[in-house]
Amino acid sequence: MNRPESGFLLNEEAFSMPRTDEIRVGEIIGRNLLECAPEEPLHEAARRMSERRVSSILVVEDDRVVGIWTERDALRVNFDDPATFALPVRAVMSSPVRAVSVATPLHELTVRFREEHVRHYVVEDDAGRRVGIVSQTDVVLNQGIEHYLKLRRVDALVKGGLHALPAAAGLGDATRRMREGGVDAVVVDYGAPAASTPEGRYGILTERDVTRLVAERAPDRALGELASRPLVTCRADNSLYRVRMLLVERQIRHIGVLDAEGGLVDLVSFKDILSGMELAYVHELHDALRARDLALSASQRDLYLAEKVIESSLEGVMVTDAHARILSVNPAFTRMTGYAPEEVVGLNPSVLNSGRQSPAFYARMWDGLLRDGHWQGEVWNRRKTGEVYPQLLHITAIRDGEGVLTHYAALFTDISRLKETEARIRDLAYYDPLTGLPNRRLLDDRLQVELAHAARLRCRLAVMFVDLDRFKRINDSLGHTVGDKLLVEIAARLRVSLREDDTVARMGGDEFLVVLNNLSGPDEAATMARRLVAELRRPVNVEGRELVVTTSVGVAVYPDDSRDADTLVKHADVAMYRAKDEGRNSFQLFEPAMNARSLERLALETALHRALPRDELQLYFQPVMGAEGGELVAVEALLRWRHPDLGLVSPADFIPLAEDTGLIVPIGEWVLRSACEHHRRWCEAGGGPLHMMVNISARQFREEGFAAMVASVLAETGMTPGDLTLELTESMLMDDTDRALARLDHLRALGVCLAIDDFGTGYSSLAYLKRFPIDELKIDRLFVRGIDRNTRDAALVSAIVSLGHSLGLRVVAEGVETAAHLNVLRRQGCDLAQGFHFNPPLPWDEFVAAYPPAGATA
Repeated sequence: MNRPESGFLLNEEAFSMPRTDEIRVGEIIGRNLLECAPEEPLHEAARRMSERRVSSILVVEDDRVVGIWTERDALRVNFDDPATFALPVRAVMSSPVRAVSVATPLHELTVRFREEHVRHYVVEDDAGRRVGIVSQTDVVLNQGIEHYLKLRRVDALVKGGLHALPAAAGLGDATRRMREGGVDAVVVDYGAPAASTPEGRYGILTERDVTRLVAERAPDRALGELASRPLVTCRADNSLYRVRMLLVERQIRHIGVLDAEGGLVDLVSFKDILSGMELAYVHELHDALRARDLALSASQRDLYLAEKVIESSLEGVMVTDAHARILSVNPAFTRMTGYAPEEVVGLNPSVLNSGRQSPAFYARMWDGLLRDGHWQGEVWNRRKTGEVYPQLLHITAIRDGEGVLTHYAALFTDISRLKETEARIRDLAYYDPLTGLPNRRLLDDRLQVELAHAARLRCRLAVMFVDLDRFKRINDSLGHTVGDKLLVEIAARLRVSLREDDTVARMGGDEFLVVLNNLSGPDEAATMARRLVAELRRPVNVEGRELVVTTSVGVAVYPDDSRDADTLVKHADVAMYRAKDEGRNSFQLFEPAMNARSLERLALETALHRALPRDELQLYFQPVMGAEGGELVAVEALLRWRHPDLGLVSPADFIPLAEDTGLIVPIGEWVLRSACEHHRRWCEAGGGPLHMMVNISARQFREEGFAAMVASVLAETGMTPGDLTLELTESMLMDDTDRALARLDHLRALGVCLAIDDFGTGYSSLAYLKRFPIDELKIDRLFVRGIDRNTRDAALVSAIVSLGHSLGLRVVAEGVETAAHLNVLRRQGCDLAQGFHFNPPLPWDEFVAAYPPAGATA
């Protein structure tokens, strides 16, 4: 036999055996219809049904079927009310009545019985005249499935949970049980063991019995008087064929099923046999294809169904002869491969060979096929267009009744999309969807491999933690779309800046991790870190905006800093934060001392989270005096933190930490509210006019609800808006000038005053000073410190004072430490002065003691 080299798969020629015509409904019905008029009494209709032993009667008016009354409808009769028996059939019939044609195939009718949940159909001829009626029982008796019934056992239909009614129960109990349970018979239990009475322990009451009782106009009586005995039974291991023969021979429609111990477990009826018939056809076809069952030729009905299933199958099907020559293919084969049947029939399946599998692969496939009679696996085949694609292929060797190999049948499915989905899932699991870089999960795997490699070669390896400085500001001001595009560009720069065997991964947000392998020493890692800092500092053009992003990089080296992957990453992270603390836009190599600093920072951060709810924060107040007259004009509220163990913590230590963690937002609101409440106490004590000056942090100012929060605090504390001055820095206003201007206008609309703090250390641009609604400039203490002995400082302060006055702004000098400082400022026309020359920041009680409200001057 010539072995094909590729995949396989069945069509018309494989199943072109002689067929016999299928049974039609017209062949099985009785032509003698039982009909009645709508006004016929119910008991009379029931009597006629009982005499004719039929399960239904058609209700006809003017030669038109208007309804049907069946044995099932008899269950709704009230036997306690004699008047019910005399009701006209019209009052109790069911309508409308469904009809089928005499030409309807019997298997189609089987499906309709199951799907439409009815028991009778009127049968009409081609002219629409009624010629008979067909029931479920007719289908079971005439459906040619003896081979199926002989192979199936009764226990396949047993549902269990049979509940027999006692003989003392009434007829009403039985009809209610049948209605509610959807059953057409009930078992009656007489209570005595079967051996003690010739009629047995069990009897049965069916819908037909109820119909007979309607005809007799019988009153409600005990079931023991009405049931038929004995109940005919069979064993659970009997075949369904045997059960059907018993039903026909005894002229009954129900039979009891006994388990191995002789206990009654269920009733089986014609309806139960019908319920599994359609499913049986599908299983027979499936078994025929898979188990090489040549019984497809046994019946024309099975053959027709097989052909239809194969034609409509979504799987490609191909059949070859014993010499691997293609005999037939189905439409799905053509859709998948592009080959029409006439292009491949007679050829070897190797026409589909992609060349991606080796001869050894096909040798193993054929060994398994010949040994086991089937083979299943994935193969790569080629379409007519030349495209290579993956298949899931199943091949079965088919033998005749004598065991001689006659055909090979193959079924295949195109799994291209499945493969693409698997690849996508892998990408999502191991790669960052935005930048395409490895994610933390894949990095961990690679880092473990590189560490093992470095240990084996006794070389060094570096882990670099890369963090973009102030990236959140870009996201907040320009939007996440711009931020995402910036991250994509940064990722691309990192990739091209590294060697081919180095790894860069995105950890999340604006954090990246780089693994450098095969290093000679820490100096090589430092050189690479320096290069990355410079490369990432180059401007990035995003949507017409030129953005400059600086980077903080931390470096940890194996084995100097650790031999463990997690510890190396942690040390690189610690070094990165040290780079940020040192001014950003730089790199730091890890040093053991950094760990202590990192732990100290973590402890301080943890304590800061508890500071506000534990009332550890407090305000100090520093007076702001008139430069010329020395009178108290304003007071600046300054935040202090008194830690229960550390004492007074420097603002330089905890305020940047509050900014980084976002705690500055709730803390800033507390500062503003507390300052306003202290101002109210000043006013209530009889103090004169006094401005309250409060510093606002950058993160607090960028919050969407900042202006609304200020308005709420003013309302709740009763603070006069004109007595409140909010101090902002130049850099805060220049991050996003349009948005900053909108917030300033909102604040100005509230009536509060606005000041620029630390003026001279930022942009100091006349253009934005003209745009922004500012009331005051505060000269930074760095310029005031040398004003009495450095002419450059004096000139700068003089220029700032002149600039402020020319714009109509009040000028405040910070850091006035000596009388000499104050004298120079007076000569230059500075409006207000603040510093240790007057007083350091004081707790509120000490401030009030130094400047009693009753003696305050405006």
